[in-house]
Amino acid sequence: MSVKDLSLRKKLLVTFVAVILAGGLASLLVGSRLVRETLIGQAQNKVKHDLSAARMVFDEKLNDIRDLVGLTAARESLRDAVPPGRIDILYQYLNRVRNDYGLDILNLTDASGRILVRTRRPEAPPEDMSSDALVKRALQGGGHSGVQIISRRELLNEGEDLAARAYMDILPTRMAAAREETVETSGMMLRAAAAIRDKDGRILGALYGGILINRNYEIVDRVKELVYKGERYKGVEIGTATIFQKDLRISTNVRNRNGERAVGTRVSRQVREAVLVGGQSWIDRAFVVNDWYITAYEPLRNPEGSIIGILYVGLLEKPYLDTAARVMSAFVLVAGLCVLFLLLVLFVITGRITKPLQKIAAATEEIARGDLSHRVEVESRDEIGRLADSFNRMTDNLKKANESLLEWTRTLENRVEERTRELQEAQAGLVQSEKLASLGKLAAGIAHEINNPLGGILIYSHLTLEDTPQDSPAYENLKKIVKETTRCRNIVRGLLEFARPKDPEMTLTAIPDLIEKTLAILERQAIFQNIVLRKEFSPLPRLVVDSSQLQQVFMNIIINAAEAMEGHGTLTIRASADEEAGWLSVEFIDTGHGIKPEDRERLFDPFFTTKEVGKGTGLGLAISYSIIKKHSGKILVRNEPGGGAVFTVLLPLNSLRAAE
Repeated sequence: MSVKDLSLRKKLLVTFVAVILAGGLASLLVGSRLVRETLIGQAQNKVKHDLSAARMVFDEKLNDIRDLVGLTAARESLRDAVPPGRIDILYQYLNRVRNDYGLDILNLTDASGRILVRTRRPEAPPEDMSSDALVKRALQGGGHSGVQIISRRELLNEGEDLAARAYMDILPTRMAAAREETVETSGMMLRAAAAIRDKDGRILGALYGGILINRNYEIVDRVKELVYKGERYKGVEIGTATIFQKDLRISTNVRNRNGERAVGTRVSRQVREAVLVGGQSWIDRAFVVNDWYITAYEPLRNPEGSIIGILYVGLLEKPYLDTAARVMSAFVLVAGLCVLFLLLVLFVITGRITKPLQKIAAATEEIARGDLSHRVEVESRDEIGRLADSFNRMTDNLKKANESLLEWTRTLENRVEERTRELQEAQAGLVQSEKLASLGKLAAGIAHEINNPLGGILIYSHLTLEDTPQDSPAYENLKKIVKETTRCRNIVRGLLEFARPKDPEMTLTAIPDLIEKTLAILERQAIFQNIVLRKEFSPLPRLVVDSSQLQQVFMNIIINAAEAMEGHGTLTIRASADEEAGWLSVEFIDTGHGIKPEDRERLFDPFFTTKEVGKGTGLGLAISYSIIKKHSGKILVRNEPGGGAVFTVLLPLNSLRAAE
C-alpha cells in the first residue's frame, strides 16, 4: 500500500510521529554528546589539579633530600673532620645519617670531586664525580637538587641491590612505540648536592645523596593516598600515579591483570611523542596497561634541562562513562513517556479532525446515489462546521434545482447538464479548499513540534549558563550553545518564511572574523578532526551585511565540503577583494569527489539533494542562494581539474561598503 492510499488520519499520524521521532533522536544525540563532554571535561579539570598535587609530592620529596644534604654538609663536626682526612669518623657519621633518613646513597668528595667516603660500599674504588652536574655545581659554591639517570656501573659501585632494583625486563605493552632494548639497566634517582666549607669559606668538598626511584613506591602511593584516598569503582582503583624513566614504568600503582604493579610496561606511542619528544604536557584520555583512563602527563627534566622521564596521574574513565549512560537512560525513559503521551493526544486530535470529514465524505456518497435529502450534522462553528453548513445548503440548492429540472422539458436537458457540471466544479473547489486548509494546519503543527525541542534546549542552556561561573572552562562553550541554539530557532523561522523572505538585518562586519567564528563552531565536530583547514585572507574592507545569515551560508558550504571529503582531506578558504570588478570573493576549495555535471544546474533548487534519504533536506544551498541574492551577491560553483569542488561567494563592494 502506497502513501497515497492511506487515510487522512493515518497520514497525519505518520507525519507527526516522524517529526516527533526525528526531534527526539536529534535531542538524544545532542544530549548524549553534551552530557559526555561535560563529565569528561570535569574529569580532565580534576586530573589537571591532581597532576599539580603529584608534582608537589614529588618536589616535596626532592626538597627533603636537598634540605637533609644541605644541613648535613653544614655540620661543624663534618667540616672539621674533612681536612685531617679522618675517613673512619666521616664514614660512621654519614652512614648513620643515610640509614636514619632512608637515603639510598650518601657520599663525600674532596675539592676535586673525587670520592673520599662511600657509605654503602667503602671498599669500592674511588670515583671521580667532578663531571656530575650536581656535584660540579656544589664544588663551584652552590647547592642543587634534581632527578638524574644513574648508569649501571655507578649503581654497582653503590651496591648490587641497587643495580638489581634498577634492572627491569621491558614488557610488551599495547599501543606502545617500538623499542629495540629488551631490558633496562640504568636507574632514576632523586639527588641533591651541597658544598662543604671551612671556617674561612673555602670549599673542602661536596656531599651528595639520593634515593633510587626504581621499584620505590613511596611517592606514587603517597599521591594516591593524598589525592584519591583509596577510592575504588567495581573493585578497581579509580586513581593511579606513575613515574616513568623515559617511557618505562619504574614506580607505579597501576596494576596488571594479575593484580601486580605494572613495572616494566611502557607508555603509549601518542603520549610518548607528545611528552618525551615534544616536551608538552598531555591531558586527555589514554590507554594505560589494561583500561582507558583520563590522564595527565608532564615531562621530568634533569638538571641540564633534558627530558628523562614522565610524571603521570590518571582517573579511570569507566565511572564517568557509566554516569553518562545512566543520565541518558533516564532521559530516554522520560522522552519515551513523552512520546507515548503525545501519540495519545495526536490520536484523539486527529480523530476529532477527521471524523466530521468522514461524515461529509459519506454524505457525498449518499448524494451521489441520488438521496438529496441527506444532511450533515453541524457540531462546531470552525472551518469544518462551516464546510458542513455550506454542504447542507448546497444540497438544498441541488434538491431545488433537481425538482425544477424535473418540471422542465427535455428541451432544457443541455442546460441541466451544464448546471450540473458547474455544481460538480464547485464541489471539487470546496474539497480542494479543505485540503489546502488541512495542509496549512499540518505546516503549523510541524513548526510547533520543531520549535518545542529547540525552545527546551535554549531554556536549559540559558539556565545552565547562569549557574556556571564565568571563569569555568565550560562557560564559553555554554555561551556558544545558547547562541547557536538561538540561531537554529531563527533558521526554522526562516524556513517557514521561505516564500515570504524578510529583509536582512545589516551590520558592519569583518568577513575574516565571521569566517573564524564559523570555523570555531564547526572544527570541534568529529567530521572535522581529520580535515586540514587552510586560510588565505588578503586585507579586506568591512561590509554591511547580515552577519547571522552570512554565517549560515558559510556554515552550509563548509559542512557540505566536509561531507563531500568524508571527513578526510584539505579545505582551503580564500578571501580577497577585487576593487576593479567591485567584488569581495570568498572561495571554499575542497578535495572531495566534485559535482556531477547533471547535478550542477539543480544544485540550488529547493529540496534537491544528492545525499541519501534522511541525510539532508535539500534546503541548505537553496536558502544560502536566497540569502546571497538578497545581499545583491552571487554563488558560483565549479570543479577543480585535480578533483574537488569550488564554491565562490561574491559580495559587492560598492553598494555594501560602510562609509568611513
